[in-house]
Parts: sequence; structure tokens; C-alpha cells
Amino acid sequence: MSAEQERFGEFVGVRRHGHVAELVLDRPKAMNAVSTDMARSIAAACDALGADPGVRVTVVTSSHERAFCVGADLKERNSFTDAELVRQRPVARGAYTGVLELPMPTIAAVHGFALGGGFELALACDLIVADRTAVVGLPEVSVGVIPGGGGTQLLPRRVGAARAAELVFTARRVEAAEAASLGLVDQLVDAGRDREEALELAARIAGNSPVGLRAAKRAMRLGHGLDLRAGLEVEDAAWRSVAFSGDRAEGVAAFNEKRAPQWPGE
Repeated sequence: MSAEQERFGEFVGVRRHGHVAELVLDRPKAMNAVSTDMARSIAAACDALGADPGVRVTVVTSSHERAFCVGADLKERNSFTDAELVRQRPVARGAYTGVLELPMPTIAAVHGFALGGGFELALACDLIVADRTAVVGLPEVSVGVIPGGGGTQLLPRRVGAARAAELVFTARRVEAAEAASLGLVDQLVDAGRDREEALELAARIAGNSPVGLRAAKRAMRLGHGLDLRAGLEVEDAAWRSVAFSGDRAEGVAAFNEKRAPQWPGE
């Protein structure tokens, strides 16, 4: 990784592309298997990005040529005592929650293997761009555990309960074309193009109001699963949070003056 990148521990970096942040999983010798140290670094990077009002979109990428992330570091897990595993659980969970709770739109750029916790990191994002080498899946029941990074909750929300059950219970791996047809990924691109296409998508999104983007994400996330009336109340609260913002005033002025808006971000 280049010297221009901000480091969060040994295994995570952040690149800046204007208002787009790129969170890079960077443990190539282990195919980005998430160790305890790496989990802490992911959480720390997410804390920093979430607190930065200049970040309008975050893209999660991988430095490994053949994998996005192969999930938890099972070699490390196998060395734990039961007590150590219990103590490590909040650390591991913090990495997935950190990505899930980023307040701005998030995009995962997936190639190669995205399995177990690796796919759960992608599922924690709002959108998944995958190239044709991608292989995704939640194989945890095949090794005696369950998807514990959000998979049992996020996958049904993405593809429905029955489809998620089939994928979790069979523990099967799904290649890119089928993944796209099932809705496991949102955009399928040519091999080697996942990062570039995800960053281009992020740049288009980042051209919109940062206040509006965060409020829209908040409304969609909080309203999901509620009955319609309750969901509309969530939406109304989000609308009120932006209706009198500087971004709203600038957006209307820019539209009337036929120019690109200069968002104040407040």
C-alpha cells in the first residue's frame, strides 16, 4: 500500500479520493482472514470514517488479488481456549458492526473469495459490486458454528427468508453469475474491474448532498422491518432533519440557477 494511505494497525488502510473513502483490507498473506488485530483495526477505521463529515461514501476493497476476504482467522480461533473465544467475541463483532453502522452509503468491491465473515463484511454494506471471479457464501454450519457477523440477519433482508435458509443450511459457495441472479450482489462487472467500478459508483453518489445521503440511509435502515405507518414516521423524522439544512437551501438554489451545487454538508 502506498505511503499516502492512513494506516489502522498492520492490516487495514484508508485511501482518500475526494469525498470518497476507500477502506482497504490488507492482510494478503492470509487472504484477508480476519484476526483479532485486524478486527480491531476495521472497527477503528470505521470509527474514524464515521466521525469525518467530509466522507460521503465509503468503499470497502481488498489488496489481495484472489480474495476479498475468506472470513475469520480459523488458525487463530483454533488456538483459543473457550474463555479466550468468549473474550474475543466482542472484538470480532465490533468489526462487522463498524461497517454496518457507517452513517454514509457504503459499497463493497468484491472479487475472488468472499466467504463467511468476508461475505458478512460485504453484506454489511449498502451495495455490493462484484467481478466475475467472485465466489460468495456463508459456510459456517459446515464447521460447526453459524454466521456470526450479521449473516443470519442481513442475508434474509437481502434475498428473503427461504433463499437465505437454503444458502445458510447448505453452506454452499455461489459463483458470480448465480450470485447476481439471486441478488447476493448488486452489480456484476468484468474480472478485475470491481474496485474501479465501485469507486466510480461511489463518486456518482458522492456528488449528492452529504446531509441527504446520511439521512436517507438512516431512514432506510431504521425503517426496514417496521410496519408502514411506523416506517413513514421514521421517514418523516429524517425529512425534518434535512428540510431546513444548508444542503437543502443550496440544492434548491443550484437547481434554480442551473449550476452544480456546492454542498455545505450541514
